[in-house]
Amino acid sequence: MNPNIQLRDVADTDLPIFFAQQQEPAGIQMAAFTAKDPSDREAFDNHWAKIRADAGIAMQTILYEGDVAGSIGCHSWFGDPEITYWVGEKFWGKGIATAAVQQFLSQLPTRPLFARVAQDNIGSLRVLQKCGFVITGEDRGFAHGRGEEITEYLLTLSDG
Repeated sequence: MNPNIQLRDVADTDLPIFFAQQQEPAGIQMAAFTAKDPSDREAFDNHWAKIRADAGIAMQTILYEGDVAGSIGCHSWFGDPEITYWVGEKFWGKGIATAAVQQFLSQLPTRPLFARVAQDNIGSLRVLQKCGFVITGEDRGFAHGRGEEITEYLLTLSDG
């Protein structure tokens, strides 16, 4: 475990940071499947209010050396339990996403667990594979962050 990485419950004071992170052009490009309008604060607030009110969603804040680096969680919006995370651009390349996913997975016994990643998002694909996820399929969908339909990998983390 990376001692510089901590996960904790999402606090109200994290939301403005998450909102700013979701507007970073490089992050939007990489994530691809983003909010229709990342600058719509009302839609962002409504989305997070639903997340925080849903006991079936495990969502946490990723801290790096005490700073809010991003968020990580598990939801079942598409039927199966799926991991999701976002790390702000200034925190890329430090192993934060990998350490956060590993730590989150150690707290979440749900298996199988699924993930989705834009096919060309090599960084996120590497994070998931380092944490034991394997590519089990592909899908196509409209990516608001790119304004077009793209291919994404479907990944699975099994028991063993």
